[in-house]
Amino acid sequence: MNIESMINKISELVVEYAPKLLLIIATWIIGSFIIKHLVKLFAKGMKKSKIEISLQKFLLSFIAILLKILLFISIVSMVGVKMTSFVAILGAMAFAVGMSLQGSLGNFASGILIILFKPFKVGDFIQAQGFSGTVHEIQMFCTVLKTPDNKTVIIPNGSLSSSSIVNYSMEVTRRVDWTFGIGYEEDIRKVKDILTTLTRTDNRILKDPVPFIKIGELADSSVNFKVRAWVKSADYWDVHFDMIEKVKLEFDKNKISIPYPQMDVHQDK
Repeated sequence: MNIESMINKISELVVEYAPKLLLIIATWIIGSFIIKHLVKLFAKGMKKSKIEISLQKFLLSFIAILLKILLFISIVSMVGVKMTSFVAILGAMAFAVGMSLQGSLGNFASGILIILFKPFKVGDFIQAQGFSGTVHEIQMFCTVLKTPDNKTVIIPNGSLSSSSIVNYSMEVTRRVDWTFGIGYEEDIRKVKDILTTLTRTDNRILKDPVPFIKIGELADSSVNFKVRAWVKSADYWDVHFDMIEKVKLEFDKNKISIPYPQMDVHQDK
């Protein structure tokens, strides 16, 4: 085959397939644009209907994937592939893919269970699979967490539905626990009064149940007070750290010693 024949052959192929290729590209671009706006419309509708945010994100993810599959099928039919043959091929591919992606299908099913039974929802702070963070999104196959230091953790839904989860946000209130050590020479009644005053004057600490303040341990070098108070879940960490600072300042003001480990070294002469 000489060069002229090759050029003629290429020209024929370009003339024959270029319009179809351009049609495919145009259809995919326009279709993707339409899908994007349809998903936005669905999102607005769900928001107006006050559907729970976890379910919204899950459904929107499912709808977007379904619409893209339909777009792909439409493009295939436009370029002349017979739908009966395509459906048969698609069915065989689906079976093969399904067998190889059993874990992914399990994650999808687990995602549905999470949405239905709600062990957690978007915005909850949970601990699972060795990670702690706020649930940012529940997707079709995985759940996305944001850790307190702003790391993104992606956990398969199957792992979440088949293991233990600690949900710190499910209850309205939480108990804060502290241990404060003082020297053996200090007045324990005075210390108890200081701790009682600090818990009573903090408006974030609930009055019912009454804060628990007792000596919990006579340790090697300190008398340890156990303090337990109930707060709203949203106030937990602020109260936890603020109380430690307040106790230190108040102990310093009243010259109450906080012992620290010491070691006496004796040298033989």
